[in-house]
Amino acid sequence: MTLGEEIRGHLPVLRRYARALTGSQQHGDNFVHTLLEVIVAAPEEFEPIPDARTALYRAFHRIWETVFLSDGEGSDDEDPLIRAANRRLARITPLARQILLLTALEGFSTEEAAMITGTDTETVEALLTEAVDDLDRESRTSVLIIEDEPLIAMELEQIVRDLGHEVAGIATTHDDAVAAFEDTDAGLILADVQLADGSSGIDAVQDILARAPVPAIFITAFPERLLSGNRVEPTFLISKPFRENTVRAAISQSLLFTPELAA
Repeated sequence: MTLGEEIRGHLPVLRRYARALTGSQQHGDNFVHTLLEVIVAAPEEFEPIPDARTALYRAFHRIWETVFLSDGEGSDDEDPLIRAANRRLARITPLARQILLLTALEGFSTEEAAMITGTDTETVEALLTEAVDDLDRESRTSVLIIEDEPLIAMELEQIVRDLGHEVAGIATTHDDAVAAFEDTDAGLILADVQLADGSSGIDAVQDILARAPVPAIFITAFPERLLSGNRVEPTFLISKPFRENTVRAAISQSLLFTPELAA
């Protein structure tokens, strides 16, 4: 496979990332165009290590860190939701904003984000916390917790309240979860997979999503049940036992592009 073929498949998502990072389609495309010119001029300096995608983002970062441009608004014909999210992202410091996008939008691990940005995992985690805290000060919603283990439910409730959100309710079964959502109209769902009466948290979330397009985060000891390929796989999946910072970051990231909160 040629270098061009290795890179080509990653360009659409890199353009999306560049747009979110710079705040406009024009600036984002300019950065990507500059990156491609650099690679064409000196292909021997582009090493696809550990893989082409990570290396491409790392090369993009080197260009990005030399010139920081952002108009924070985007073009008039851009999705209003994207423009609103850009306005929120623009309030975060450049590197923290990049790390948030690398992990939330692009799905890189903290180790990969550190490699891309030329930092270490401790710095990445600290900046991610900073970005999450900045966003949490502006995002307030009600959260429905679907969890049948009382201690875990209490821990999640405390995390939610510490972030400044309200707890819409705690449900332990499928039926209770659907009923609680209809009563509270929650803006976010935290769900376990296996519930108290043997019912499914996956089914509960799917039934809720049929009523309203709310973001959902699965927190489970059975991640394989969600990654079987037989269902639509969730964007946010946290394995038990979980770290508090992981849950905090996932909540903020899931709310980033929620229409009611991004404006």
